Amino acid sequence: MRRRDVAELAGSCGLGAWTAFGVLTMVVVGHDGIPLFGDADLHSWCVAHRPDVAVALARGLTATGTGVVPFVLAALAGVVAGRALRQRALAVALSLAFLAGGQALRYAVMTLVARPRPPLTDWATHASGWAFPSGHTTTSALTAGLLIIAVRIRAPHGRTVLTLVIGGWGALVGMTRVYLGVHWFTDVGGGWLFALGWLGICLCAVAWWLPERLTPGMTDAATEPARRTAGPTGAAGSRTDTAREPKEFHASDDPGRRGRSRPA
Repeated sequence: MRRRDVAELAGSCGLGAWTAFGVLTMVVVGHDGIPLFGDADLHSWCVAHRPDVAVALARGLTATGTGVVPFVLAALAGVVAGRALRQRALAVALSLAFLAGGQALRYAVMTLVARPRPPLTDWATHASGWAFPSGHTTTSALTAGLLIIAVRIRAPHGRTVLTLVIGGWGALVGMTRVYLGVHWFTDVGGGWLFALGWLGICLCAVAWWLPERLTPGMTDAATEPARRTAGPTGAAGSRTDTAREPKEFHASDDPGRRGRSRPA
């Protein structure tokens, strides 16, 4: 896929997601953090339907959305995305930087918005900080996005199934925050929008500014025609096709055939 196409698509998705996130943030701030859009109804349903087994499963799943697990998975995404050793090292560094940068920016937004969490008596797990946007949701969505990008770049067999599994994990981590009573659903929705916007901006930057040799799976529009016309040696014009060279025919030196033919 051409680098310019990747950059434009990623940038458009990122800008659209952050625009939606900005609108949602203004609504949350304008309502002083009170529940929105069915938040209270969904929260009440979750609190009333929490058997012990479901709570244990939700706690185990929500734990994978924070701490060291997302950073290990982000590093794995870099290893998968790169082909040569240098590409893999750079991809790992970028993945970890994108994840850490997204977390830092999300924390700054959370502190500015300062939205209260649901009532403490409804919590089924530990939580800290303000509510919007959800930290576990943002981190798991960023990690899932990095893994999906890596899978799509390498395009292995079963990539569609892998994409669905990874995306499902990222979505379920966010939903456990609502189920365990520590976030409103709009906190989770805000986390998803924030993560999509951050991933789009980061991917756009990588596609625009990194050299082609360090971006596997992407090509420059200027070099693509040359690659298509390249010969077996990999360079355009490096092959000499002797079968297509014009041949010169000269007249015979035999005097007996004089006048029958002329030099070409």
